[in-house]
Amino acid sequence: MKRDLTRDRIVEAAYDLLNREGREALSTRAVCAASGVQSPTIYRIFGDKQGLLDAVAGHGFEAYLAGKAELAETDDPVEDLRRGWDLHIDFGTNNPALYSLIYGDARPGVESPAARQASAVLAKRIKRIAEAGRLRVSEDRAAHLIHAAGCGMVFTLISLPPKDRDPALSVMARESAITTITTDHAPPPAATDAVSTAVALRAVAPTLPALTDNERALLSEWLHRIATT
Repeated sequence: MKRDLTRDRIVEAAYDLLNREGREALSTRAVCAASGVQSPTIYRIFGDKQGLLDAVAGHGFEAYLAGKAELAETDDPVEDLRRGWDLHIDFGTNNPALYSLIYGDARPGVESPAARQASAVLAKRIKRIAEAGRLRVSEDRAAHLIHAAGCGMVFTLISLPPKDRDPALSVMARESAITTITTDHAPPPAATDAVSTAVALRAVAPTLPALTDNERALLSEWLHRIATT
């Protein structure tokens, strides 16, 4: 229990530093001074400085999500994606230091816990669109496009003085991305759009009870090929 309380104190002190002075203020020495611990304590609890930064990012992201009732799902998965986009832009522009901590230091093959959590939320929204038969590309491609467009938009906006930020820019980017990955409505049973059909079927393939695990895996692979052709 004592270690947990110490960890919380360090993370909260570092998060406060981040908000007041930016990412550059998060030196080990500054965090130690703000939290009243010695540097060995930080390394013992977090492993290294990156572990501390990941913990701070996760703390900030959790705090932001806690008050967001807008994340609740509706019966329109495409509209839910729109609301998710707007929340993402709002989060980034209102928390530029935290956003940069989460997304601004890309490491090949490495994703921070906070970024993984955000990716999981996005993947779930994309999957619901696929299950509704309204996704025109593969789930992975759709998620990567929305992620890239959203992050690019946030970094563009936070690089501008607040008075120069055009709110219509985000709407234009959002609608362009959504139009690229979705159809206007679910295809009828006899639809000939092979890609949308394959994407929709692949989304539910893992739950098909009539197939074995190996058969489901093989079917998923075939459908993925169709969806990404």
